[in-house]
Amino acid sequence: MIKDDLDVTSPSLIKEYPLTVKRAEGMMIEDEDGNRFLDFMAGIAVATTGHCHPKIVKAIQIQAENLLHICGTDFYYAGYSDLCKKLQELAPGGGSWKVFLSNSGTESNEGAIKLARFHTKRKYIIAFDGAFHGRTYGALSLTYSKSVQRKGFEPFLPGVHHLPFGSSKKMIQNYLKKKGINPEAIAAIFVEPIQGEGGYIVPPSDFLKQIRSFCDEFGIMMVDDEIQSGNGRTGKYFAIENWDVVPDIITLAKGLGSGMPIGSIIAKEDLMTWPPGSHGSTFGGNPVSCAAAIATIDLIKDGLMKNAEITGEYLHYRLHKLQKRYRIISDVRGIGLMQAIEFSEDNKLSPNLAHLFEQSCFKKGLLVLGCGKSAVRLAPPLIVEQTDIDIALEIIDQVLGKMNLD
Repeated sequence: MIKDDLDVTSPSLIKEYPLTVKRAEGMMIEDEDGNRFLDFMAGIAVATTGHCHPKIVKAIQIQAENLLHICGTDFYYAGYSDLCKKLQELAPGGGSWKVFLSNSGTESNEGAIKLARFHTKRKYIIAFDGAFHGRTYGALSLTYSKSVQRKGFEPFLPGVHHLPFGSSKKMIQNYLKKKGINPEAIAAIFVEPIQGEGGYIVPPSDFLKQIRSFCDEFGIMMVDDEIQSGNGRTGKYFAIENWDVVPDIITLAKGLGSGMPIGSIIAKEDLMTWPPGSHGSTFGGNPVSCAAAIATIDLIKDGLMKNAEITGEYLHYRLHKLQKRYRIISDVRGIGLMQAIEFSEDNKLSPNLAHLFEQSCFKKGLLVLGCGKSAVRLAPPLIVEQTDIDIALEIIDQVLGKMNLD
């Protein structure tokens, strides 16, 4: 299978390890040879409800028997508006919100760029070092995680500026003054409450509130990228709720559909001023994807979000205990089921150790995934139980023990 895949697929695909997936259920993935793996990466935080959850499968089957596609841009169907209503009700801070459905995270961020520029009539956008907002051109212009993601694709969207993640209001003001940019010319600030691809970086406690204050002062749209951190993963539906901050626009995808392709832009009603025909999507809000997303939200609200909070605290505690035993772990960070281990050697960040750890876990039947320069993320499905964590930590302990000896 691997040779056949390499013969026909784009060389741009990473293929982290030689996993040939045949089927998956719950927390487990089975390969073509019948080997079973405990999944602690959930398809990059996508399999929110675990693999092939019976309620998700049933929702998909029922919808597929009745309607596979009718473009939500041009026609009406209940699934589209039902999902929009659920997302509207989940939006933080109350008030009136409107929703646009897309196919993915990068597409949601593309739409958010358009919406912010259209509404404000401004051109400049601020994003942050380490950010990942997608790979299509507008979103890639905001992305600043790994050089390979940007190298060779210039020129990017004009007017985008990157500042250090965690920058204070004063630091942003000083940067703009140095560049000769009036803050009132900025359309939006795009921010991940917890950076995903950039390393599961949790910001300083007042960072998001300072961003909110700066945006309020100058009429700037605060765009909250919840694509990896949202959908209950941190114990709140939106990660930004951990800081009691209400953004102007929220982008959502990944775990929204439990594996079905769907994303969304959730914006305050008075900001969605673009007219009919100014933005649309042929497949965005596909009926089958909407059915999966509605069932996903119901499961998240019915206990999985609380489970993410409880099991996330347990996972964080267990990882901290390992950190005290192994000098190669320089940091453990995260909220809920969005946790990361940072690796260092001789007081320097070590991408090699992170890669070795990831590969060693795979060989022992545990799936984890790298992030940032030298970190590995643990982002299991929200159905994870304490016993699953205990098994995963036993494997991690064995791997770290061997790495420490070597």
